[in-house]
Amino acid sequence: MSTTLVLYDTTGEWGWLGELYAMMVANLASHFGSWTALPVASYTAGKLNAYTAVVYIGSTYGEPLPSAFLNDVLATTKPVIWAYDNIWQLVSYSPSFSTTYGWMWSGFDTSSVAQVNYKGQQLKRYALNAGGIMNYSTVGSSVTVLANAVRSDGSTFPWALRSKNLTYIGENPLQYISEGDRYIAFCDLLFDALAPTTATRHRAMVRIEDINPASDPTQLRSIADYLASENVRFGFGVSPVYQDPLGTYNGGVAEAIQLRNAPTVISALQYLQSKGGVMIEHGWTHQYANVPNAYNAVSGDDFEFYRVTENSDHTLNYQGPVSEDSTAWTTNRINSAGREFRASGLVVPTIFEFPHYSGSAVDAQVVAQAFPTRYERTLYFSGLFSNGNIDYTRLAGQYFPYVVRDVYGSKVLPENLGSIEPDPFFQFPTRFPADIIADAQRNLVVRDGFASFFNYWDNDISYLKTTIQGIKSLGYTFVSPSSL
Repeated sequence: MSTTLVLYDTTGEWGWLGELYAMMVANLASHFGSWTALPVASYTAGKLNAYTAVVYIGSTYGEPLPSAFLNDVLATTKPVIWAYDNIWQLVSYSPSFSTTYGWMWSGFDTSSVAQVNYKGQQLKRYALNAGGIMNYSTVGSSVTVLANAVRSDGSTFPWALRSKNLTYIGENPLQYISEGDRYIAFCDLLFDALAPTTATRHRAMVRIEDINPASDPTQLRSIADYLASENVRFGFGVSPVYQDPLGTYNGGVAEAIQLRNAPTVISALQYLQSKGGVMIEHGWTHQYANVPNAYNAVSGDDFEFYRVTENSDHTLNYQGPVSEDSTAWTTNRINSAGREFRASGLVVPTIFEFPHYSGSAVDAQVVAQAFPTRYERTLYFSGLFSNGNIDYTRLAGQYFPYVVRDVYGSKVLPENLGSIEPDPFFQFPTRFPADIIADAQRNLVVRDGFASFFNYWDNDISYLKTTIQGIKSLGYTFVSPSSL
């Protein structure tokens, strides 16, 4: 098993971001083995010798880097991945840098770049990211250009390069992440440093989403039949209590349905399991209370474990944990869901998924104790590393192209392609099978990665069929979430 030293910046107005980036790197590094995360300022001579590789994310321009760190980077033969800022400090520390490594930086290129070419794929990049990407005055023949940034006029320059044991990425690949983003190039480059002999393998997963006691059992059975006919094992997320306290979808009359009182849905869930489905606990009610959070207080639409408000343009404000948030409150919701599954004659799931992928650090820690696995994307908060005092105003979301054990201590299964959205839903734009398939193709750059998406149970099944066929045609093999 590999060991990774993750170093991060802490100074200046935006120094707090360094900790979040370090969490994201640590999550990815956990796929390969253990990790240690430290502020780069605390680095001491010889520290990196105890690790397989070191990853430094330079997120603060001008972060004072210890001479011990600079000296060890230049002296070591272990893999070093350095992203973005402060590479000039390393260059200045070594008068022979350009001769030794064969390249020299020239400055950040702030051209509009919406594409990064890596391993034959055209990866996305947020074009309005104006932070700049490092350009070079010299890139010698001994240097391997790993990926190229593509300007809007079609011209290119190196996005990442390697010389000897040093891999340099010219920007922070952990900013402005989306499906099919150049972030996945970074995810793959970690294999070179931490598991270079890994064989190529491309697996896929699909999850049927937002099932509850009000779901249509006929539609659920149709989905099960189709996936079984394709020999596709799958997951399906269930919230065992349906709530519409404001009567949003029931003519203004409040409605609540417990799974135990929905025998046809129970039968359909058992049918899904008989066809290779793995049930996932998707919260208790998939909504918070009798107030909108952020939409209408209805199960499946609203957040359950995190307080969110909506702006007029449908963007969201992540306000923080719900007022009741505590170990006891979260445990009660999890236990209530478990009682409902048991009362319905079903085995309580061993995989958990936060509704809308949102919960507090307390919630995540409770879930880590109650479930061996989560299947989702996740929110991470400032303070988890630095002092333990969580700052919910400072957060980052992350998806994974492979299985990790994240900083909360949970095994997390990948969901990296998003959902089929044939119609816009609040802040969620349309996303069709072609979009999912195109991003699955981009994810082929990850040498042992997944194409993992989800589909709402009430979507027209034709969308699911098209997506499954498209992902299979790329060479992916669908696997069960219970096999990981």
